[in-house]
Amino acid sequence: MNERLRGSVVLAIVGVIAAAFHARWGIVLSIIEKAVSSSQQGLPFLGVGLGYRRELHASIYAHKQSIDWLEVISEHYTQGPPERMATGCHLARDFVVIPHGVEMSIGTEGEVDSGYLNGLSTFVNAIHPPWFSDHLCFTRAGGISLGTLTPLNRTRAVARAVAAKAQRVQELIGVPFILENIARQFTMNTELSEAEFICEFLEHCDCGLLLDLTNVYINSVNYSEDALRFLDSIPSDRVVQIHLAGGKTSPHGLIDSHSSPVPGEVWELLDYLLRAGAEPKGLMIERDQDYPEDFDEILTDLNRARNILAAAMTSN
Repeated sequence: MNERLRGSVVLAIVGVIAAAFHARWGIVLSIIEKAVSSSQQGLPFLGVGLGYRRELHASIYAHKQSIDWLEVISEHYTQGPPERMATGCHLARDFVVIPHGVEMSIGTEGEVDSGYLNGLSTFVNAIHPPWFSDHLCFTRAGGISLGTLTPLNRTRAVARAVAAKAQRVQELIGVPFILENIARQFTMNTELSEAEFICEFLEHCDCGLLLDLTNVYINSVNYSEDALRFLDSIPSDRVVQIHLAGGKTSPHGLIDSHSSPVPGEVWELLDYLLRAGAEPKGLMIERDQDYPEDFDEILTDLNRARNILAAAMTSN
C-alpha cells in the first residue's frame, strides 16, 4: 500500500471513530446538559392537591386520604403575627405544602422587596416545600398596590429582565421557583404573543411553569385565542404544576373566580396536554369562594383530575 493510500485509510478510520464518538458521547453529553440545565429535574411527583382555605379546614382533614398535598397563599403566613406562620407549619406536618404567592410582583421594575423575600425565605425554610410559586405579572407600580394581577408588556426585553430577576429570587430562596400564567383582564398589541413571551422567559432562566389551564381557557374565550395552539407552543417539559378551577360569566366575558367546579372545557385541555406528553409534578384544584355545602363537589374534581392523569400515564 503506497503512502498516499495508507494516509487516506488512516484518515477514514479516524473519521469513523470520531463520528462514532460524537454520535455516542454527543448524545450522552446532550442528555447530561439537559438534565442539569433545569432546577425542575428530580422534583417529586405530588399527585393531585387542593388549595387550602380556612373555610375548608375541617373538610380537608375529614377527607385527608383523598388530598395528596396542599397549596397555601404565601402572604397568609409570611405577613402578620408569628401565629400565622405556625399555622402553616402545622399544615406541613400533615401534608406537603406548596407556598403560592400573589404579591411578589416579579414584573415590577426594580428588585423584589427584600422584606418580602426575607419573610418568604423564612416560611420556605420552615416547611421545606419542593418548590414555591407566584405569578408572571405585576401587582405593584410606583409603590402602590394595584390589587390585581396585571399583565406585563410582552416584549423580549421584558421577558429577559423578568427571567433574570426570577433566577435571582430562586437562588436566594434556594428552592425551585415556578411562575403562573394569568387570566388577562385586558389585551394589548405587543411584540410577543403570550406563548412566545412565556417561551422567551423560560429560555433565559431555569425556573418552571405553573400552568393554569383555566386561565388558558378564559383567555381563549375572552380574546378569541386558540387554546390548543397555546399549549402546543409552550415547552411542556417545563410545566411543573397545573391549576384547575371553575369561574363564572359576566357581561364582559369569563372571570377567573375560583367559585365553581372545573368546567368540561378545562378538563379537555388537561387531557390534551397530558396525552401530548406533559409530565407535571402536581395537579391542583382551586376553590376560593362559593364553597359547596357538600364537600363531595370538590372531591369529584379531585378524583376526575386523578383519573385523567392516570389514563394519560397509561396511554403514554
